[in-house]
Amino acid sequence: MNQQEQLEWVQLAKAGDNQALILLLKSIEPTIYKTAFYFMGNEHDAKDVTQDALMKVYTKLHTFQEKAQFKTWVQRITTNLCMDYFRKRREEISIEGSELPLTLNENLEEDVETRLILEEVIIEINQLSPALRAVMILRHLHEFSYQEIANALDIPINTVKSHLHRGRDQLQAVMNKRKGGVH
Repeated sequence: MNQQEQLEWVQLAKAGDNQALILLLKSIEPTIYKTAFYFMGNEHDAKDVTQDALMKVYTKLHTFQEKAQFKTWVQRITTNLCMDYFRKRREEISIEGSELPLTLNENLEEDVETRLILEEVIIEINQLSPALRAVMILRHLHEFSYQEIANALDIPINTVKSHLHRGRDQLQAVMNKRKGGVH
């Protein structure tokens, strides 16, 4: 669904069209779950955050102003919920037991290696501070622009750039240590 269609559904839902509201919520659920999964690191917590985010979108839809992009508004809600969850828990998040999709092609060995690298990166992203993690996920998972990230997290664009730089440096340092056999 493109941005224009989504905006039309938002307007219809705000006007009381329940079918448009259902279609809108169903359309954003996979994106919310994807963000929550990579942020939280496990399926159970990701489902909880997804449900909370969908409820918040449902109850706060009337406050959405069409000046902003809907996807940015939804990501702000999702990211804030994830960060709130971390503040409440204050414990390390693990991806043990999570299921990352494994797409099979002609080279199974390459698929497995790619999946292992992805799992390592996710583990390391989960070790970043919530602020760095949020910026990394929005930039690299959802391909948000710097401005969209700044809007979604309500931070200056220079802070976005700084967080991305710091997050990449930290990930690179950890991955280099792993390659060198140092743990």
